[in-house]
Amino acid sequence: MRIVFAALLIAAPACAAPVPQGAPNVPEFKPAFAGQTRAEAVVSRTPLQVTEIIAGLNKPWGVALLPDGRFLVSEKAAGVLSIVSADGTKSAPVAGTPAVDARSQGGMMGVGVPGDGWIYWSYAEPREGGNGLAVARGKLGGTAAAPALSEVSVIFRMMPTLASVQHFGGRLVFLPEGKMFVTLGDRSILPGRVQAQDLGSHLGKIVRINRDGSVPKDNPLVGKPGAQPEIWSWGHRNILSAGLDAKGRLWELEHGPKGGDELNLVQKARDHGWPTITYGEEYSGAPIGASQTQAPGMEQPVYYWDPVIAPSGMVVYSGKGIAEWKGNILTGGLASKALVRLVLKNDKVVGEERLLTDRKERIRDVIEGPAGELYLLTDDANGKLLKVTPAAR
Repeated sequence: MRIVFAALLIAAPACAAPVPQGAPNVPEFKPAFAGQTRAEAVVSRTPLQVTEIIAGLNKPWGVALLPDGRFLVSEKAAGVLSIVSADGTKSAPVAGTPAVDARSQGGMMGVGVPGDGWIYWSYAEPREGGNGLAVARGKLGGTAAAPALSEVSVIFRMMPTLASVQHFGGRLVFLPEGKMFVTLGDRSILPGRVQAQDLGSHLGKIVRINRDGSVPKDNPLVGKPGAQPEIWSWGHRNILSAGLDAKGRLWELEHGPKGGDELNLVQKARDHGWPTITYGEEYSGAPIGASQTQAPGMEQPVYYWDPVIAPSGMVVYSGKGIAEWKGNILTGGLASKALVRLVLKNDKVVGEERLLTDRKERIRDVIEGPAGELYLLTDDANGKLLKVTPAAR
């Protein structure tokens, strides 16, 4: 293990200016309420230490702590799961995983170890006519050097199947009562995008399932003709960040197009608007739909970015290691190459900070350890697992 970076974040007085981020792509779009975008820049008082646990991971996407202190890591581009020890030792790929379509934004994605004796993962599943996100679970065994799975089963499949290599979603969030959320993308291509508002499709949705894949009886669309009973909320574009707060509420960050990344507090049976409303535009600069940011019956984001940060992975921080961050959202930034910190008050964003920018690395996942330490994955062919703690004073 090697300490590769340390940063002293010096206290600064509060100021009204936002984090420097450049001009918006769509300047004619105005926030629906004060503080919905470009919140006041804040600066942490706690100095940070970053320790590199391992490098050489092949575009790692998801990380979870195993009960024995090792890490379950998905390597997106390789389409595999691996086990990494705290000393940086990496296992052979975990044997027994299903086939993976690892092209472009596909591959092996979200992982979870909720402590029920199973490990869970999401991945792009190759199918006749295309592919789609699937979620599987299995029991981890084998040896430390050559781990293997048993009792593997696919517990959820995003439907319909489409021929696309983008916008799978893939984050897994575990609830204490044996249920879980799965975030799903709109598949990017126009035939998928329009299905984000279609309750007969999983595309562009958050779904809620039991951990064996069955449907909870209290899901909002159970018994509704033509609707997929797993659906919890809809109107999403591509969700790569999701987590629970101290009250057990679900927050998510999703990718907008050119502008319009969003932070949402998710409630059941709510329509988050995509693609009818958005704070972004097409990558070509063309408007999306009727070029509107509000519509009746559609939720406003708690916060949005233009230009985007490309959020991936997140925690609502406990405060165990760094007390001043208690209740803050910490998310990885791909385009922003930062650990992005959002300060919340009364469920609104009142401050934003960009951390670890000197590293100039795309941050793909963020999790919190038992003592409040953070673990981050960096997103490249020489991906790293990093540990972030308060620096010794």
